[in-house]
Amino acid sequence: MTIDTNTVVSMTEANQNFSKVTKVVDKYGRAVVFKNNVPRYLVIDFSIADKAENATNEDVLASSSKLMDMYDEAFKELTK
Repeated sequence: MTIDTNTVVSMTEANQNFSKVTKVVDKYGRAVVFKNNVPRYLVIDFSIADKAENATNEDVLASSSKLMDMYDEAFKELTK
């Protein structure tokens, strides 16, 4: 996932000023909260999350196929 630097908020800042996180989400659609300089949490607009829940069968099949290809060796080992 590519992270827009405009959407990054530190954990400390999120704890002390959550309204800043909501302003970032209102402006960009999401905010990424970093903890120990690592992206840890993704805060997204609820309407975007609601749309994401309605993945099509094609989306699910494409994701499944990609995962199967990525972990083909592990799946083969598990079937032994």
